[in-house]
Order: sequence, then structure tokens, then C-alpha cells
Amino acid sequence: MLTLDLSHAFLKEDFHDYREDVAKLDEALRNKTCKGSDFTGWMTWANDYDKEEFARIKKAAEKIRNESDVLVVCGIGGSYLGARAAIEMINGLYPAKQIEVIYMGNTFSSTYIAQVMEYLKDREVSVNVISKSGTTTETALAFRILKQFMEDKYGDQAAGRIYATTDKARGALKPMADEEGYETFVIPDDIGGRFSVITPVGLLPIAAAGIDIDALMQGLHDGMGEYGDTDLDKNPAYRYAVARRILQHQGYDVELFVNYEPQMAMVSEWWKQLFGESEGKDGLGILPDSVNYSTDLHSLGQFVQDGKKVLFETNLYVEQPMIDITFPGDDKNADKMNYLAGKSVDWANKMAAKGTLMAHEETGGVPNIIITMPSMTSYDFGNMCMFFFKAIAMTTLLNGSNPFNQPGVEVYKKNMFRLLGKE
Repeated sequence: MLTLDLSHAFLKEDFHDYREDVAKLDEALRNKTCKGSDFTGWMTWANDYDKEEFARIKKAAEKIRNESDVLVVCGIGGSYLGARAAIEMINGLYPAKQIEVIYMGNTFSSTYIAQVMEYLKDREVSVNVISKSGTTTETALAFRILKQFMEDKYGDQAAGRIYATTDKARGALKPMADEEGYETFVIPDDIGGRFSVITPVGLLPIAAAGIDIDALMQGLHDGMGEYGDTDLDKNPAYRYAVARRILQHQGYDVELFVNYEPQMAMVSEWWKQLFGESEGKDGLGILPDSVNYSTDLHSLGQFVQDGKKVLFETNLYVEQPMIDITFPGDDKNADKMNYLAGKSVDWANKMAAKGTLMAHEETGGVPNIIITMPSMTSYDFGNMCMFFFKAIAMTTLLNGSNPFNQPGVEVYKKNMFRLLGKE
């Protein structure tokens, strides 16, 4: 279970004053009467997921690991961010003896696409294309290139190395997959893209990376209960949701999501989509941004400490690192670092976090929210997903907005299609 500390947040309102609003909105979420209620399937997914499909995911993942050096995940937004966040958080950035996962379909960069294709030439490859419509431009462009590459490389065997995660019946990708003979997995109708990491969208690449998806689903399931109480004293996800609204009332329009583990950088990117796309509408919402400390203390740290007071920090602390090492002693001590000899490097990281909190809170006057996660396992990832899912649904509904649509995203697409000459 994730824990929440608001003692450093400078809240000028009592979060208990929101009890009635939270209770009403929680009831609307559960009864599917809230705004966007057609997309609340994630709330009970840990109970409702298709067990037969789940078994097929694990079987396909084993096949991918056995026959490929590289898995290419072809998708954009929620179709790749969640999987990448999970894989890097759980396996670390340099995992030993795991399949390499590469991401395409998330950019129009010709250089990136060309270099990936060159890199794949001498490797054994599997592809997971992920798109509900099958016509998302960045993904469809990349997949056509990948499809031809796979057919040239593997001939009649290419279809057995391509997996399509898409709508169960509609769209362009499903009939193509059926015609070509790709194994297919379903994107549920009632779970939107930015919530979809817990579905086959995320589970297939996560499982292919050697991660225990049973434990992930258990963490998600346990989160249903842990973050399901309407009592704000018992539900840290809802307390966090209310704290964000209070801080915005106090004039803080930017939330800086802070972590101290480089392998969590993509968790931050996933969080930014989840929060930005969910509440950034109706002229409302908090701008989500992120940093990786202590690295970014040497770049953005100056602004956070002394700049305009427009932001608050939400720190995601991890109690137990994936791996720890001990700092060595040195008889010469030329670098004057022997004061750390024999100490844990993770301990030093935690002291950096503590010192940063003191500086930003006490001297800088920056509100700080602290969320603490026990470790970085697959269970923790699943549990974290439910925490943030519940928090963003509640905090957006408190603003009176629909947490589950993204009408603004469609504007750029219309302009792009016109400029590209799409009929």
C-alpha cells in the first residue's frame, strides 16, 4: 500500500471539509453515473479480466522470449507508456538476461525510425502492435514499415511473430490481423488508453520482459480495497486528490512529480499523460511536470528553490531499492569522500531526499506532498496504478470535469491530416 504525508504541504483548508463531495463522487463512480462513466472499467478490472486471455498472454510472452532477442512495441500514448514505465521500474534500466524492448509508433522522427530498423536487421524480432482504431497515424506509419520488414525477414513465418492488441471487432487493425493470422488481444471498450496498462495493452509486453503479471494484478486487486474507502482518513488516494484541489485554490497551478530513481523516469512520463489528459480541460487543471532528483537539482533545482512560487512538489519515495551497494573506502582519500565509506549508497540517496525536502519546504516555501511506495516490484506497480487511477478520477471530478475523455487531443490531428493531404 502507498502511504501519504501531507504535513509538508502547507494546506490552508482542512481536507475533511471535502468529505461530502468525495462521498457523492465516489458513489457516482461506483454506480457509473459520473461524467465519462462508460470508461470506468478499470475500477473492477482486477476481478473482471478475461482469465482465458490472461493465460494466452503468458503463453505468447514465453514464446516471444524463447524466439526473439528484441520485442518491438508499436504504439503511442497509453499504448506504450504504461508498459515502458512498468518494465523499466521493475527490471531496471540495464537488466541482465532479459529480452530487449524497443518502442516505435510513438514519433514521426525519420532518424529514429531509420536507426531502429537498421538496428533490427541482425536480430531476432517479435512485434506487438497496439492500436484500438488501427489508424493512429504515428503507429500505423511505423507498423507498415515493420510489417514489410518482418515479411522480408521471415517470409511465411512473420505472422507468428506479430501480435496485435486492438478492438475486439471494430477498426482497421482487427480485420488486418485476422486476415494475416496474427494472434490478437483485446483492448476493453470501457477502459481508456491512459488507464490501459493493466489490460493486454500493457500486460503482453510486460510479461514478455519477464515480469510476473500475476503479482501485478494482485497489487491492483489489493488496491481496490486499500483505496476504496470514502473516509478520507483511511484513503490516501482520495486525500491526495483533495490536497491537489486545495493547493490549486492556493494558487499553485503546476505539480512537479519528483522521484529519486532513474528507472522511475518513465513512471513520471506515464503519470504526466494520466494526469494531464484527465484533468487538463474546461480551462481547468494543474500542469503536470516531472524531475529526477538529485540529477535535476543541478538544473531545475534553482528555480524550485528561488523561482516564482507557481508549483508544488509531489515526491514519490521508494523505501527499498531494487539493488543496493556499499560505498568503498580509499586509503589516499584524495576526493575527501571517506566520510561515506562503508555506508549504503541508497542511504545517501535518502539523505539527499531529506535534505532537499528541508531546503524546498523550510527555505524555499514550496509545498511538498510525499507518497511512499514499499519497493519497485510488479506488485507495487499494480498497486500504484490503482492509487493514481482513483486519485485522478476523484480530483478531476472535484473540478467538475470528465476524467475519461480527451477532446483537445483531436484538434492537432485534424490540422495534421489536412496538411498531410489525408482524404
